[in-house]
Amino acid sequence: MGSPSAEQLPQVKAPGRDRYFDTLRAVALVRVVTYHTFGWAWCGLLFPSMGIMFALAGTLMAKSLERPALDVLRSRLRRLLPPFWFWGFFVVLAMLIHDWIPGRQIVYWIVPLGDPPGNAWGAQAWEVLWYLRTYLWFVLLSPLLLRIFRLAPVPVLLLSLTPILVLNFLWTGPDNRFGSALWDLSTYLFCWMLGFAHRDGLLPRSKPALVIVLALAALGYGGWYAFSHQADFGTYDLDENPLAQAFWSAGFVLLLMWAKAYFRIDFARLGRFRLLDRTVTVFNARAVTIYLWHEIALILAVPLIDRFWNVPAFETYLPLDSQWFMFGIGWVLIAGFVLACGWVEDVAARKKPQLIP
Repeated sequence: MGSPSAEQLPQVKAPGRDRYFDTLRAVALVRVVTYHTFGWAWCGLLFPSMGIMFALAGTLMAKSLERPALDVLRSRLRRLLPPFWFWGFFVVLAMLIHDWIPGRQIVYWIVPLGDPPGNAWGAQAWEVLWYLRTYLWFVLLSPLLLRIFRLAPVPVLLLSLTPILVLNFLWTGPDNRFGSALWDLSTYLFCWMLGFAHRDGLLPRSKPALVIVLALAALGYGGWYAFSHQADFGTYDLDENPLAQAFWSAGFVLLLMWAKAYFRIDFARLGRFRLLDRTVTVFNARAVTIYLWHEIALILAVPLIDRFWNVPAFETYLPLDSQWFMFGIGWVLIAGFVLACGWVEDVAARKKPQLIP
């Protein structure tokens, strides 16, 4: 890789939305729902969704910061918090009904700079909030991170893997909300910075052989660490192993972002397949809704399927005991939440509310 100054780097600009990135985001959401349904440990190795989503968000954030930083932060918070508040109202209300007594830390249900509190009854619903908390911190830190990145793009990008190495081998951090946030920020810092690198045009200027070698080295180390430390974590699941997640995601996302820039992949032909193109559009316009509500959909799928057993025809002809059937019912319920709750994303973006975007 070379290390040109920020002024020398070509700005990657394309009219309209980038369908390659839109497709990656849609696939990432499908993979998240799949993992939370089946719990397959290999899902993260096949497609590290969270690393990809952070990289895409980093690219968009770098583009947005061409405007005044304060305006950008205000816009991002406005788009993120109302859907979170709307979803959180129902989750908090349900936990209160089920004997939860909140304390002062309920403030994290207003601005999730730390993990919002709750009781065990609602844990499956709110455990996904780590992503929103990490995303929020990255957004707030981005004006500073982008300035640091542009001082020395390549060294800063490579050094962005240092924090996870420090936490894993030298200092585990505090055992509190700040410590949890620190681990997640460190795990995905490289992916976020890689988004900056893509936006600033660093990747297509890099030597292909060197990029591929670095990506494969990161994948090799992440994969080796995941499988060689199964005894420590009880699995090779990347979600349980931050260091393996950081390096595997780094290598995987680096290849995806470099290939997009080097080969100029845009998936422009996706428009020829109307249903698929429409699906990708809906997934991107309702990404926050799908992410927030998908666990509740999977939770509700269980008692709903239990009712099906009381219908003889359903019991006879439907695979009610199959996880694949629950997966399908989960997506039906997710679609219902998109229709019922997705309009909040339009309101947050100051757009006319739509049933289907």
